[in-house]
Amino acid sequence: MNRIVLSLVLLALWQAPGFAQAPAPAFEPSEEKPEDYPPGPGRDDTFYSCTPCHGFKIVAQQGQSRRQWDETLDWMTEKYSMPPPDEKMRNTILDYLAANYPARTAPRGWQNPFAPR
Repeated sequence: MNRIVLSLVLLALWQAPGFAQAPAPAFEPSEEKPEDYPPGPGRDDTFYSCTPCHGFKIVAQQGQSRRQWDETLDWMTEKYSMPPPDEKMRNTILDYLAANYPARTAPRGWQNPFAPR
């Protein structure tokens, strides 16, 4: 009888929310820092605008025109609810990205399939 009661108690606890699940891993800030990327006006603003959602390496791997970077910001705002930067910050970010990660001659890396070409 004690085994049955113990089994039922353990089963109830196991099914209780959060008991059987491991806690979600704590957010770990990236080891990246702005100084790892090309110097220039807007580097820090761009770095800190991008890194709340993803590492900056994903940005550095892309090569896009200013128009494509602009469309990417729109896409992230619409799809992922990124807070839209004000006009001055947006221009700062776009200036930095276009100058340091311009369009490549051959497509490479992730391409937004919905972006007009």
